[in-house]
Amino acid sequence: MNIGILLALAAAVAYGASDFVGGLGSRRHSLWQVVVVGQSAGALAMLVAGLTLPGSPAAQDFAWAILAGAGSATGSIFLYRGLARGRMGLVAPISAVGAAALPVLAGVAFGERPGWLVWVGMLAALPGIWLVSRNPTSPTRPTDAPGALVDGAIAGVGFGVLFIALAQISDGAGLLPLAVNQLVGAVLAVITAAGLKQVWRPSRGVLGWGSASGLLGALGTLAFMVATASTNLGIAGVLASLYPAVTVLLAAGLLGERVAVPQRAGIGICTLAVAAMALG
Repeated sequence: MNIGILLALAAAVAYGASDFVGGLGSRRHSLWQVVVVGQSAGALAMLVAGLTLPGSPAAQDFAWAILAGAGSATGSIFLYRGLARGRMGLVAPISAVGAAALPVLAGVAFGERPGWLVWVGMLAALPGIWLVSRNPTSPTRPTDAPGALVDGAIAGVGFGVLFIALAQISDGAGLLPLAVNQLVGAVLAVITAAGLKQVWRPSRGVLGWGSASGLLGALGTLAFMVATASTNLGIAGVLASLYPAVTVLLAAGLLGERVAVPQRAGIGICTLAVAAMALG
């Protein structure tokens, strides 16, 4: 199997685990506290690693990193807004599918031409991601649908921009651009939380949850960036967007939460889609 595919799947595992840990932390503390601590912890870890490991980043690498951080923050903010307004029944799957589809379109625009079996896998993964991201216990009311569509679409664009921008960072840039990416996310999260009058200043209890979530997210970002050097952007974007399946499986295995039939079907479809992309 292509190493890029394995790394993209590793990114999905890290992102899914990050969301699981962050979700648990958000049950006990303000989600904004978790986000700010997480982004800050990721920035610090990448800064230390970047100063330790060699790299030669150019100005354009930092520009792409800033754009990636803005995309990540935008995606998170609108996803969390949907959560706060009880719209997760539509916001989560729309954002996940958008995050998968946008890199595919960008890859085609950049000249990527995947084989037919890869196309089958990528297209099949989209409904799979939709199904596994759905939360049947949190239906969206008809009156909420327009707002859910907006929140989900903007969140999907944000995460899609994150993936596309990360792929543009040069192979020899090292890890300092990723530190900038995380720092931008932290700053924008603070600005947004303060503007919305939300609690964001970290308390002692949130440090563990936020740091664990942030470090896992940073590992996912690193794995995704490296993956794009070995495989197509479209493939990497779709595979990394399988992270909701990881969150669902962790919740089922560790918390005993029930996996709904549509989610099981989505996991099955995603598994077949991954096999198709690997064989292609």
